[in-house]
Amino acid sequence: MTTIGDTGTARSWWKEHSELGVSVLLALTGLLVLGDTLAEGGGGTASDPLGPRTVAFVLGAALLVLAALLTVDVLRGGRGEAEGGEDVDLEVPMDLRTVGMLAGVIVATAALIPLAGWPIAGTVLFAGATYALGSRAVLRDLGIAAGVSERVWKWWVCRDGRHGWGAPSWSACRNDRAGTPRTPVMPSGW
Repeated sequence: MTTIGDTGTARSWWKEHSELGVSVLLALTGLLVLGDTLAEGGGGTASDPLGPRTVAFVLGAALLVLAALLTVDVLRGGRGEAEGGEDVDLEVPMDLRTVGMLAGVIVATAALIPLAGWPIAGTVLFAGATYALGSRAVLRDLGIAAGVSERVWKWWVCRDGRHGWGAPSWSACRNDRAGTPRTPVMPSGW
């Protein structure tokens, strides 16, 4: 048992058992899946007695079982091995600046999607991630990010046949005889 003044020992214990964080994440996800499934109404039908909730129950239960097994393994002294082929020094702490910039880019993208649409938010995502990971060719990265974002967006809209705010015109998609959008017009390499 650790005391208040014994923070060095407590820190080293948590560092040795850091995989417990993954176990907690698995357990919380399993509880979330099971709770959401239980809150969802409806069961099976005559033609499908199991119903749509069966897979969610199995998934939630599997997540809880995996969390319990991982917890037992970690507390018994089990430790995940670093990959032998990785060229990473595990003793060097992570670069919090890079992690913070990537987290900021993801939050900014999530905030921009409803305000500005995917092409702009996707450009921020792709260009921001390349900047956070070390690229300093800002204009080139913005151009590539805008192109990739636009292509992904047009492909997705034309594939689904939906268009919302700022969606590409239907002339960007090939139409079948009935005039329904079917496939995007993309270069043969896509």
